[in-house]
Amino acid sequence: MLDPLTLDQMRILVAVAEAGSFSAAARRLGRVQSAISQSIQAMETTLGLALFDRAARAPALTDAGRAIVRDARAVLDGAKAMRARAESIAADVEPELPLAVDAMFPMGLLMESLQALRREFPLLPASVFTEALGGAEQRLREGAARLAIYSQPGGPPPDLSAEFLTRIALVPVVAVSHPLAALNEPLTREAAAPYVQLVLTDRTEITRNIQGGIIGQQIWRFADLSTRLEFLLAGFGWCNMPLHLVQAHIEAGRLKRLVVAGAQTVELPISIVHERGRRLGRASRWFIDDLRGRLSSCPGTAAQFEGRSAVDLVA
Repeated sequence: MLDPLTLDQMRILVAVAEAGSFSAAARRLGRVQSAISQSIQAMETTLGLALFDRAARAPALTDAGRAIVRDARAVLDGAKAMRARAESIAADVEPELPLAVDAMFPMGLLMESLQALRREFPLLPASVFTEALGGAEQRLREGAARLAIYSQPGGPPPDLSAEFLTRIALVPVVAVSHPLAALNEPLTREAAAPYVQLVLTDRTEITRNIQGGIIGQQIWRFADLSTRLEFLLAGFGWCNMPLHLVQAHIEAGRLKRLVVAGAQTVELPISIVHERGRRLGRASRWFIDDLRGRLSSCPGTAAQFEGRSAVDLVA
């Protein structure tokens, strides 16, 4: 039975192992040597092991003693981390910060904010789920995420609280080798309809029935943006893509931005969402402010577009 073991005994054991003798450990800890010896003997009795070989002039750790010292250090480190976590929570920092983020959000910018969050709150465990369409909200509802970043085309439901964060520009694009790239512009919907349209699809019930922006007679469906981008670059079809994801490909001449008759820039409104009634901790508020500041200089977000917010969520 290990219940009689105490953190103080483990500190004394580690101190003796590091100092090399009971007397040196006593001086380090400000105790009398007899108290150090009694603590080690009590620990050996509890464990049923000889931790030190006392045959020599100076006590030497046994093989079992060396193993127990390693375990004691791990326990003491864990206790120290637990105290630090408790102090952090008492200072209004949440115990952890799991995030669910729509894959359309600029990930480079998100990583910069997460790195800054780690520097500001080094003891805070943060984790990220990247999701498509309704996946971020589902993570939030399951309790796997504390905050979610995604688009809410119909506004937040009554049990969720949403704060507008930015708008992401969506633009129609096609590979330069695709036949659509050679047609006269502006294109009509009728001109684009015969060609394969690469469409994001949702495996949750949250946005499954939204069909905005689908005009192609042939539809290829994808569960994630990165795979759709690969098929787009390979010339399999056309689609609307977040501008920040395709800007470099457009500038490099791999993709062409299509001009569609009568179309305006489509902007996808992005909100940061949490459960209604759950107060945000200090780290969450800091993270939101940092993210908002970085968005002001990100291409293809709200800083470059004003006013309109036509939502083309699926396509």
